[in-house]
Amino acid sequence: MITRAELHGRTRPRALQMFGMIPKPVLMLAGLHLIYAALILPAGSLGYDGKIALFAFLSAMTLWAGTRLPAGYVALALILFIILMRADEPELLYRSMAEPVVWLMIGAFVLGEAFTRSGLAGRLTRLALSRFSTKGRLVDAIAALLFATAFFIPSTSGRAALAKPILQQLGSRFSSREQQVLSVLAPAVILMSTSATILGAGSHLIGIGLLETTAGQSISFVRWLVWGIPFAAAATWITVLAIRLTMWPKEELDTVVREDTPESAPTPQKMSIPEKRTLLLISLMLIGWMTDSFHGYGIAFVTMAGAAAAMMPRFGILSFKDGIRSVSWNLILFVAAATALGTALIDTGVIDVAEEKLSGFLMAAGVAPEWLLVLVLAAVSVTSHLYITSHTTRAVVLVPTLILFARSIGADPATAVFLGLVGMNYCLTMPVSSKALLLFYEEGDASFSAKDLAKLSCLLAPAYIALMVLFYFTYWNWTGLRL
Repeated sequence: MITRAELHGRTRPRALQMFGMIPKPVLMLAGLHLIYAALILPAGSLGYDGKIALFAFLSAMTLWAGTRLPAGYVALALILFIILMRADEPELLYRSMAEPVVWLMIGAFVLGEAFTRSGLAGRLTRLALSRFSTKGRLVDAIAALLFATAFFIPSTSGRAALAKPILQQLGSRFSSREQQVLSVLAPAVILMSTSATILGAGSHLIGIGLLETTAGQSISFVRWLVWGIPFAAAATWITVLAIRLTMWPKEELDTVVREDTPESAPTPQKMSIPEKRTLLLISLMLIGWMTDSFHGYGIAFVTMAGAAAAMMPRFGILSFKDGIRSVSWNLILFVAAATALGTALIDTGVIDVAEEKLSGFLMAAGVAPEWLLVLVLAAVSVTSHLYITSHTTRAVVLVPTLILFARSIGADPATAVFLGLVGMNYCLTMPVSSKALLLFYEEGDASFSAKDLAKLSCLLAPAYIALMVLFYFTYWNWTGLRL
């Protein structure tokens, strides 16, 4: 007869064996989610809806960075989770496809395909290859070109849309790994160069507008250039250097660019009719993007209008069917669902609580010495993209807090706003933090992964904060920027 003790001794090892069969990554993910739940449940400042939304957001960040699950599926599943848990209405899902960023990216894909099919991208590629023979010089040229676009295209997503087809044309000249690195380098340079000019991002204009209405101060276009260009150039140089040292294959930068592809054929002197149409369309698009604040239609609408013109029967550059096929719909669904996750944080009050806690933290830091004050301000603004994914929302939430903080300690609100806006421009940790990153994310084998981005950000985020502090106590102080 088997005793109860013997039966218990037999069943226990079986249970342990079954537990041991579960893969360690799954156990780690489950453990992290249990920790999230344990930390969020007791939070008295959040209601039920807010707790569910925050848990879903933390889960999304974990699954994006720690698994190979499709990013779009993760975002969509967690939006459905929020709705099933009655933390938000089904309209959260439906409204996600009506977001401007969704239509901006659809238009950008169509324009990119038109740019490629017309032959204009190939012409520019051959021109670049004829002047820069090695991969290292070509990478430097790409970085310089992307940096320069900050001065005449007032949108990071617009710059990314312009750069994408050119990089696709250059892709055949680089190995698969090098193409992945380029897919990180392009949006990284675009984001780092944003601080060069007041037109570099819509958040700058929002921040200056809030500064004018709330504090009666402003930052002129020229003064921003004086403060912004050197910092943006230094940040871009550090970014390119970090990507080269940590991600680019060893001893490949001095390699001569391959010329054994169809693109190496001589460039025709005369432009074809499709090329002329595309050049005219791109020129009109640039004018539309640059004059966004005047005509008021928005960058997404301008982009879709350009895409519709590119697909116009008889007079367009490509057919409607080809244009729609060029859209990466898995990426579009990811963008829509990820944007809805950010919307859920706002709707459920999570952002309001974060703003309240952040304001209290900054007020407590107000009695600190100046160097610590600048360090805290830089750290808070740089890390804000981790919990407020929208660049515009970051400005709307943080700028009033920074103005209130500056006034309470007798500091200059304009300086606090400038430092905050420059810090908010850093958003390289997650693809969802920037539309420029999303345009290059999950595009086949020649794209970066969320893990690549997180590793790079572990190096660049501290470097960016340190650079802000260094510039404040040197160049910015010398040119009149003081708290």
